[in-house]
Amino acid sequence: MFFRTKYRSRPNRKKQQMPILQSQLTSSLAENIHALEALYNDCSDVVFRTFTFGDRTEACLIYLDGMSNIEELDKNVLAPLMNNTEGEILSLPELLKKKIPISLVKNIYNIDDCIAHISIGNPVLLMEGANQGIALGLSKWEKRSIEEPVAETVIRGPRDSFTEMLSTNTSLLRRRIRTPHFKTKRLDIGRLTQTGVVVAYIEGVAKPAIVEEVLSRLQRIEIDGILESGYIEELIEDNPISPFPQIMNTERPDVAVAGMLEGRVVILVDNTPFVLVAPITIFSLFQSSEDYYTRFFLSIMIRWLRYLFVIISLLLPSFYIAVLTFHQEMVPTTLLESMASARERVPFPALVEAFIMEVTFEALREAGLRLPKQVGAAVSIVGALVIGQAAVEAGIVSTPMVIVVSLTGIASFAIPRYVVGMAFSMLRFPIMILAGTLGLLGLILGVLLLLIHLCGLKSFGVPYMSPLGPMNGKQMQDVLFRKPWWTFRKGPKLGGPPEENL
Repeated sequence: MFFRTKYRSRPNRKKQQMPILQSQLTSSLAENIHALEALYNDCSDVVFRTFTFGDRTEACLIYLDGMSNIEELDKNVLAPLMNNTEGEILSLPELLKKKIPISLVKNIYNIDDCIAHISIGNPVLLMEGANQGIALGLSKWEKRSIEEPVAETVIRGPRDSFTEMLSTNTSLLRRRIRTPHFKTKRLDIGRLTQTGVVVAYIEGVAKPAIVEEVLSRLQRIEIDGILESGYIEELIEDNPISPFPQIMNTERPDVAVAGMLEGRVVILVDNTPFVLVAPITIFSLFQSSEDYYTRFFLSIMIRWLRYLFVIISLLLPSFYIAVLTFHQEMVPTTLLESMASARERVPFPALVEAFIMEVTFEALREAGLRLPKQVGAAVSIVGALVIGQAAVEAGIVSTPMVIVVSLTGIASFAIPRYVVGMAFSMLRFPIMILAGTLGLLGLILGVLLLLIHLCGLKSFGVPYMSPLGPMNGKQMQDVLFRKPWWTFRKGPKLGGPPEENL
């Protein structure tokens, strides 16, 4: 789906608005209804309910069928007003005090505000003789209940996840951070969708410079519509052409809260269960929430094992290609003879052989993700076994290569963040080409280029390799190790340069 997008360099420039027939509400009910009917022409779900009350005062309710609570509207608005036979002349403020028992109301004075409230399901009440209206907080539409997270498996920890409702997601955070220092700021982004975006942070913990930078980047976005938080992520990250994400997404409230306690900012987007956490570092993407819920020595062991799997997923095929092609003297004689006998029927060099298996494995993994759950896992596992066995018997690939690719795939599954695993999968191919053409020298060259790229990345001013580069000894206690909680007086904080350097 394509949208016209523009990222503005000046945050104080006004957004372009769609042309309207009338900007301000007037004291003439007919003129106000005519202006709104012209805007909502050919909109069959928009209801204009006109009625009289009191001394024959004309009024009109405008709402969207299917997005407003009709029962409450009839009970608490239409019934009290239409059953009022006393003939008392009441203004809109007096109606709110005496006749409309609704807690969430807001005065509106222009057509733009009317459209904004009607679009989110809040009925708008207009009355003859009043140059203002009332937005009634009676929105109601079908929504998904809070369920267990799907994309992030829970072993130990809370089992609730974010939903597509912005208010629900904000309440999930508020339930965990019970302090007035928890701040939320709302923006509406998208000329056509007007998608609600909330920036949440803990005042006094998050650096003000980071909060201001996040708000500034969001305010500079010009786009027709925002349908998912991925739009926001791509528009505000520091280096959009990098394969590595500079903003973390999560559907778990406890992960978002943990990020805020470390000084990060959370961006919640309406109509998606995935919230954004920024800034981040490469090491925070290798950490899992279960690291902090289990005993610390188990967490340390699992974390080191995870780092080993990251290295295997990135370099094992390249190392195998380099050794088999250029450095056979590094392999013990017995193992070399076994590998040579396994490859005697294979017509391709090791590089082509690895490409065939890696592409096949990635295709099977993608197919397993897109297929229904009932058959997806079976297709990916059975497909890998059948295709691997058939390829070996046909002499297209060798048995050692199947083992290497299988170990690489298993290692990539151990990375907690799917996006990071896909980034390493994508970078695996150029490093394989370097290893197939230059041997171990090419592998080392590929690793150096990758480290140079990572050291040059920043996430909202925070170095991507922090706290390893630049070195910060205090912050390293939560990278290679996980200190016991009883050694902390306060939770770990986000590393990086002082805020005046951001």
